[in-house]
Amino acid sequence: MKYKDLIRGVWVGAGTFFVLVGFIGIFIPLLPTTPFLLLAAACYANSSRRFYNWLLNNRIFGSYIKNYREGKGISLKAKVYSISLLALTIGYSIVFVVHDVIGKIVLFLIFTAIVFHLCSIRTLKQEK
Repeated sequence: MKYKDLIRGVWVGAGTFFVLVGFIGIFIPLLPTTPFLLLAAACYANSSRRFYNWLLNNRIFGSYIKNYREGKGISLKAKVYSISLLALTIGYSIVFVVHDVIGKIVLFLIFTAIVFHLCSIRTLKQEK
């Protein structure tokens, strides 16, 4: 195996790993989706035009990358979903999992920071 092929394989492997983490991030509110998909796109751009094109044109993932690159933002539906799921999971943790006051305060501050960040991102206008 040539050195160039080995490096290409590492890039493809890393890209695939980041796609998987990004996919999980769609369902887990504390795990961001877009940064991992951007990393995957960078890895694929360095290794495989076919994987890169697949990611950018993917029905599920492509819009995250395209909207970010074009500065369009996040849909209102995605913001509401993310904040709601985040409130449920962190609220559950504050009430049932974390027992010390400092831990509860840290979780609340994390919640507040993420909500602030999501609200600061431009809301994607629905195209008609």
